[in-house]
Formats: sequence, structure tokens, C-alpha cells
Amino acid sequence: MAAPPLRFEGVTKRFGDFDAVKDVSFQLGAGEVIGFLGPNGAGKSTSLRMALGIMSPDEGAAELFGGPPTLSNLRRVGFLPEERGLYKKMSARNVIAYFGQLKGMKRSDALSRADELLESFGLGEFRKTRISRLSKGMAQKVQILSTFVHSPEFLILDEPFSGLDPVNQADLERLIADQNAKGTTILFSTHVMEHAERLCDRLVLIACGRKMFDGTLKEAFATQAHQVRLATVADRDLSADFVDTPFDTRALPPVEGEDDRIWWEISLPQGATSQDVLKRAIDRGIAIEGFEPAEPRLRDVFVSLVSEADEKYGALRHG
Repeated sequence: MAAPPLRFEGVTKRFGDFDAVKDVSFQLGAGEVIGFLGPNGAGKSTSLRMALGIMSPDEGAAELFGGPPTLSNLRRVGFLPEERGLYKKMSARNVIAYFGQLKGMKRSDALSRADELLESFGLGEFRKTRISRLSKGMAQKVQILSTFVHSPEFLILDEPFSGLDPVNQADLERLIADQNAKGTTILFSTHVMEHAERLCDRLVLIACGRKMFDGTLKEAFATQAHQVRLATVADRDLSADFVDTPFDTRALPPVEGEDDRIWWEISLPQGATSQDVLKRAIDRGIAIEGFEPAEPRLRDVFVSLVSEADEKYGALRHG
């Protein structure tokens, strides 16, 4: 059986007395798209640097393709760092080709591949333009394409959507999906939950340097209480009707064009059903204007797990 593209086993990284990453273990299967999630300062970028051998763990092991990061297995990886930077006097085409050559490509092949990528990402007419003359967004797209140029087996993308407008974010999503369809394993960090929901097979979430979740989207949603949404007339305070019950209620922002009613989100405790909510509403004489199941949101999972980590470990990290 082939070794996984990336494996962390009990990885810890300290800076002085501060545990930036603490006892983190996970691995990627070949061909997966993994969302690497966490708040600012969670340890995501530090983890990615250890995966690439830029930093070494103080404890545990970080393996690429079954071994430590070496020149030969790093050539099988494409890496987009969070801190962007390119050679400003070089043309877009030559920059991309240069990074391809660093990964072992022949110059002619690298130039041909650069032209192909620039065209597919809407930058064909700028292929001979110096980086210094490109807009910030265009330069960022060139850096992203530099990561893909050598058709790596494994892509590590640190906040790849940062700074891109919605159109270019959609283009990047398409590029990631296309690469994955060719068998590329992809690990990317992001703060935008919608990208993870659309692209990922699995999620790994770290907070306060600890792994808080590792599983599928379905498994992530299962960690949250089931919810329903109920609409009432605008002047009805539903929270008062449910004050002595195990149901948590939250008023949602007003919907444009629905000034005469308001939607409430109701969390169901273990064992409760939507029928229990309806019965309570009817018993209280509530005029029900609308009722529907609430679709789970990754944002809610993220907030819940990060809050849990802060309660458990926040004091350890902040003194």
C-alpha cells in the first residue's frame, strides 16, 4: 500500500514556553481534498511549514509520502504560502516557468505549461507582462498558477482564496476541482466556510494548537444540535414562549420584503423532534407563519469547536 501524501503523528511545535501546535495527528488519503480549518493563531501555517520541512517538530513526526521532507518528495508537492511574493521584473510566463524548472521541469515544457495555465485562468494576454505591472489580484493569480505548473501529486495551499474577488474565487475553485479530478491530493486552509463546504471530502480543524475535529462534512454537521426555523408575526417574542423549555431560540435577521413577520431558529435537544416544537407553539397559541428544517452550516460547527477549544485550552496559551 502506498504511503499517504501527508501524515502527522503526535506533532508538537513550541516557541519558548508557547505550544503553537500540540500533539496533532492526522493523515491524508491519496486523491482527497481536505479543508484545514482554524481561527487566526490556531497553528495552521506552522503545521504546513512542518509538513514541508521548513520547520521541524519538537515532538512527533511529520511525513511526506512516508518519509521526511526531502528534495525528491518535495518535487511531488506544490505549495502556496500565505505570504505572497514574486520576482517583479520577470514576466508572468517566465515566473511560472521558473517555478516549474525548480521542480525539475524542462524549460520548454515549463513555458508551454505556463501558457496553458495563464490562458485557462484568463491571463493569456498578460503572459509577457512584468509582475510589477500587474494588478495585485493578477499577480496573486500568477503565484497560484506557479503552484500548479509541474502538475504535483499533492497541493498545499495556505489561504488560497485570500484577496481574490468572487469571480476569481470561483475560477480557483474550478481549478482546484479540475486538479483533484486528475488525482491530485489537495490540502488547503481557509477562513471562508463556503469554499470548504463546496470542495472538501474531509475537514481537519485545529484551534489553540489542538486538533478539534477530523472527519467528513456529514460527521461535522452531526456534532451540532438539529435545528428548525419558525416564523411568527413580527411583534411576537418567541423566546418568552420557550423560556421554560430545553429549546434554545434565536431571532434571525429580518428578511427583506417580510416586514410583517420574523424567523426564529430553534435548537432541538437530544431526543426532541420538530413535532415537539410545533406542539409547544400550538399550545402557546402562536400564529405560525412558516416552518422548515434548518440546514446545518459549517460556520456553526466552526464557531462551536473553536469556542470549546478556547474554554479548554485558551488559558494555557494566553498565560
